[in-house]
Amino acid sequence: MKKIIVSVTNDLSTDQRVAKVCNTLHANGFDVLLVGRELKNSSPIIREYSTKRMNLFFNSSFLFYAEYNFRLFFFLLFTKKDILLSNDVDSLIANFLVSKIQRKKIVFDSHELFSEVPELVDKNLVKKVWLQIEKWVIPKLKNNYTVCKSIADIYKDTYKSEFKVIKNIPLYKETETGNFPFNYKEEKVIIYQGAINMGRGLELMIDTMKYLPNYIFVIIGDGDIFIQLKKKVKKESLENNVKLLGKLSPEELQKLTPLANLGISFEEDLGLNYRYALPNKIFDYIQAEIPILVSNLPEMKQVVLDYNVGGIIKNRDPKIIAKQIEALLDKDFSKELCTAKKALVWEKQEKQLLSIFNNLH
Repeated sequence: MKKIIVSVTNDLSTDQRVAKVCNTLHANGFDVLLVGRELKNSSPIIREYSTKRMNLFFNSSFLFYAEYNFRLFFFLLFTKKDILLSNDVDSLIANFLVSKIQRKKIVFDSHELFSEVPELVDKNLVKKVWLQIEKWVIPKLKNNYTVCKSIADIYKDTYKSEFKVIKNIPLYKETETGNFPFNYKEEKVIIYQGAINMGRGLELMIDTMKYLPNYIFVIIGDGDIFIQLKKKVKKESLENNVKLLGKLSPEELQKLTPLANLGISFEEDLGLNYRYALPNKIFDYIQAEIPILVSNLPEMKQVVLDYNVGGIIKNRDPKIIAKQIEALLDKDFSKELCTAKKALVWEKQEKQLLSIFNNLH
């Protein structure tokens, strides 16, 4: 049984992509150890495979990444393993160095174009550091995969490195429902689930709610602009129409998403990372059998075009979006959603994932 150490910089509890990868590897005979960090509000974690959380002194800024990779390096160096799986560039240095020192196989899963995240738009020095890490390490890697073809093509063009595509899509789920923690009767519900960060189009959707009086917009997740959004909702007197529920477990989320009438993904074109994003929330909405409205960006709009499960934003004007939502929800997408739900499942990605780990270079 080959032992794989999987490393991430998050606290393990809500990273559904990594959980699916680890479960697949564990179920197919690999001995998996997942390593991340522990935060003050981290939920208890119970998995079928082993996990480890590191309690760090720094939890933000450059100091966090430096401390994490320093601690991770020594942990990996002195822990038995056959394969290292690094998730994203922020965990790559420690994994790469250990793989070279001990001649261990390394696999790289790029969840996004890390150096192109919107948080680095105005941080040229920090962005340069991450780009230098990419330029130094990625061309030397041989076992790589990422979330969509657009990102794979960029890595190939930039670093002459081959990346396979393992889409971040959910396991097939039978629909089950719970209850929202607020009262609603005739209102239709629009849902957003995911990171509450800049560039997600959440401010735009809140502005759109001014023109949708008989709708409720539910925001589920946490992030840098959570407090800012709460203040905006209060300032615009939209407390009855916009509900911020904070971070929920995947199990809780799975029961709430099917209650909505529409799922949104309004990412802005803030650089390559968002332009070629293929958010897993889109596929979660489809699994919950609710139609989607997405930005006019290549990867996400292609899902709508391929499966006819919703709409694509025509104009980022709140009044126009409100009218588009009303027209969209007059249509019946149930047949198309049922077809897409069966096609867009993790079970269809597992074969290719296992082929990577069973044929390492």
